[in-house]
Amino acid sequence: MDGIAIASGLGVGLIVGITGVGGGSLMTPLLLTVFKLNPAVAIGTDLWFACLTKVSGSVAHARHGHVNWAIVRRLLAGSVPASIATIALMHLTGVTKGWASALTFSLGIALLLTAVVVAFKASWQALGLRLERWLPEARKPALTVASGVVLGVLVSLSSIGAGAIGATLILLIYPRLKARDIVGTDIAHAVPLTLVAGIGHASLGNVNWELLVSLLVGSLPGIWLGAQLTRRLPDGVVRSLLCASLLMAGWKVIH
Repeated sequence: MDGIAIASGLGVGLIVGITGVGGGSLMTPLLLTVFKLNPAVAIGTDLWFACLTKVSGSVAHARHGHVNWAIVRRLLAGSVPASIATIALMHLTGVTKGWASALTFSLGIALLLTAVVVAFKASWQALGLRLERWLPEARKPALTVASGVVLGVLVSLSSIGAGAIGATLILLIYPRLKARDIVGTDIAHAVPLTLVAGIGHASLGNVNWELLVSLLVGSLPGIWLGAQLTRRLPDGVVRSLLCASLLMAGWKVIH
C-alpha cells in the first residue's frame, strides 16, 4: 500500500464528505502532480475512483427516495452513447500527443467550470426559475438528454463534470426539484456514466489499479468522517477553500 496515496484518498474523501463535490476535480490534479501519471491514466484511474466511491451514496439516496429515475434515464440516454462514442474515437486514433493535449486542456476547463459552479451555487436556482418561463415542460426531456451528451463527452475526456456540473444542469432545467433530490439524482446518474467511461479507459490501458486500491482505502473512511464534520464547519468557508483549490489546479493544468 502507498501511504501517500492513502493520505490523498483520505483528504479528497473528507472534502467530498463535507461538500458533496470535488472528488474528480481534486483527485485528477493530484494524480497528475503528486503521482506523475500521464493525463490519460490519471483520468482513467479517477473514473474508477469516482464510480466506486459513489456507489454507496447512490444506494443510500435511492433507499430514501431521493432519486428522480425519469431524469436519470434521460441523462443516461445522452451521456452513455456520448461516452461510448468518445472512447471509440480514442480507440480509433490512439492516445496521440494531440489527444493528450486535448485531455489536459479539457481537464483544466472542467476544473475552472467546477470552481464557478461551486462559487455561485446559491445563484443557479434563481437563474433556473427565471429560465423556466421560457422552458415549457415539453422541451425539458430533450434538453435533459442534450445535457447528458455534454456530460458524457466531458466526463470521458476529463473525468470531471458528473458531480458539480451535472447537479447544476439538473438544477437549471428542474429548478423546483428539492436539493436532496438533485443530489441523489446526480449521484445515481454519475455511477453508471463513470463506470462506462472507466471501462472504456481500462480497455485503453489507462488505469493504475494498484494506486486505485490505495486511494480507495483512504477515501472510504474519509467520506464518512467528512459527513460527520459537515455539521460543524461553515459552508461558506469550505466552499471558498474548495473554489480556491479548483481555480489553482485548473490554471496549473492549462498552463
